[in-house]
Amino acid sequence: MKKNIDMNILFTSSGRRVALLNYFKQVYQQQNINGKIITADLKNNVPSAYFSDKHFIVPRVSSPNYLKELLTICKQESIHLIIPLIDTELTLLAKNKQLFEEVGVKVLVSSVELNEIASDKIKTFQFFVENGIPTPQVYTSDELKNKAYKFPLLIKPLDGSSSNGVTKIHNEKELNFFIDYVQNAMVQEFVEGTEYTVDVMIDFQGNIKTIVPRMRIETRAGEVSKGVTVKNDLIINAVEEVVNLLPQPVGCLTLQCFKKTNDEITFIEINPRFGGGIPLSIEAGANFPLWAIQATKGEVFNDQNYSWKENLTMLRFDEAVFTERIRYAN
Repeated sequence: MKKNIDMNILFTSSGRRVALLNYFKQVYQQQNINGKIITADLKNNVPSAYFSDKHFIVPRVSSPNYLKELLTICKQESIHLIIPLIDTELTLLAKNKQLFEEVGVKVLVSSVELNEIASDKIKTFQFFVENGIPTPQVYTSDELKNKAYKFPLLIKPLDGSSSNGVTKIHNEKELNFFIDYVQNAMVQEFVEGTEYTVDVMIDFQGNIKTIVPRMRIETRAGEVSKGVTVKNDLIINAVEEVVNLLPQPVGCLTLQCFKKTNDEITFIEINPRFGGGIPLSIEAGANFPLWAIQATKGEVFNDQNYSWKENLTMLRFDEAVFTERIRYAN
């Protein structure tokens, strides 16, 4: 049978994102797509390297040669789309997406402004406050000095991700210790309620295809290890309002929020990339891989899709790759 679409995708900072790669490969088979799944990472022993068609070793994102290496891969492998999978490269790729567009490559990345909002927790807080979006109070140095707070509190790094350094604070002794221990510490109000991670798919014109709330049952190392899909109109409507206020969102966005006991939806984070728990949304029927490919090909999402299954539960566990291909220095 003749292939009806050509699509070569480069996943950068691919790491452990095997499930996501496999869902894209599944869509290739189902939709009769002719193309390759290429991965790039700092290391050669990342699990994703053994599930892609080809894997490239690249410098650190902070290296001055990083973009040059990606461009070389794009030209060599006739890449159509880049999907970045780690926070630290989002702003860099957003600033330089024109470089890739000049060689015919789309980058599934939101605007520089949106990524700068998302990568700095103070800017995220300011965005929520300026737009009247409920969010936990962030305490200024003067408020901390004057003890204008009540316990428990939450401390986390301003530029952190994957819940690294996030600590619940119960008393003054803990506050004094962790405010020095956590690098670039931010102190905020601790929110009680049910926590949700919400996946949103958006085309290159800013149109929303779907919104999938996932209730977080259990997390490990900052990623959801147990979760369940929930069709809650309060959350879906609140997320749609937030996304419509964001500057030029593109691709998969993952927002985190709490549903408080009074039904208020309080937002805490914006992550403008495929989150670690996205396999649950995809398995539920929200076809993020297909929609990413369609958007890249120029399709506009005029109609939303909420046919995904509710109450689908994900229970994640570790798997292993066994190989003799890797050679280590003695």
